[in-house]
Amino acid sequence: MYDKPRFLHAGDQALVIELGDAIDPDLNRRVRNLRLAIENAEVTGVFDLVPSYRSLLVYYDPIRTSAKDLEDALARIESKVDEASLEKPRVVHIPTLYGGEYGPDLEFVAEHGGVPADEVVEVHSGTDYLIYMIGFSPGFPYLGGLDERLHTPRLETPRTEIQAGSVGIADSQTGVYPVASPGGWRLIGRTPLKLFDPGVNPPSLLVAGDYVRFAPLESEEEYRAIEEGVHRGEYTPVTEEYT
Repeated sequence: MYDKPRFLHAGDQALVIELGDAIDPDLNRRVRNLRLAIENAEVTGVFDLVPSYRSLLVYYDPIRTSAKDLEDALARIESKVDEASLEKPRVVHIPTLYGGEYGPDLEFVAEHGGVPADEVVEVHSGTDYLIYMIGFSPGFPYLGGLDERLHTPRLETPRTEIQAGSVGIADSQTGVYPVASPGGWRLIGRTPLKLFDPGVNPPSLLVAGDYVRFAPLESEEEYRAIEEGVHRGEYTPVTEEYT
């Protein structure tokens, strides 16, 4: 974590505030705390905030404020960021069917890590993963805390289309594809939940600062039952307070 934030210009309508250079829970919490503090301060000209692992992108209207005035205001807020208070995080349970056509790379992950496939499932579902950020595609969660035994390189050639709900691993990260898209992550399972729905508010099921816990499903029948409940709007994901 830097002693002082670094401000970088991103065109004529945005500033990047860098707070460090690592993937670290405490650093990420400071990024999220800074975002909340800026929102609460209602800074003149600011109209959007985009957090990442270690920085915050601040979009502003250059007609309403200058880059210099905005930087001064943000620096003052950052110096008092510890006074902000984040909401208590949730743990969102993600029912997941591992292996087979739902997770075609499960065996590769097992072979690469030198562990049985059933142990991959046990290890992967045995961790509460911090959602560091949402990005790449709408609602895509970048999750931290993957066990080193499951660290697996990306595909050499990405797939042209991955089904929505696919659970993947890329190097030291795991995540879920909310919508169908190309992608190069190793797929080990799939969830029937809809992680992104533009027709609801908020559209993303997951938010940065919460946690994800993958819950293994026993059969395709169980997967289909949840999928149908989601389609009818009758399935509510299990959540609990993170402790």
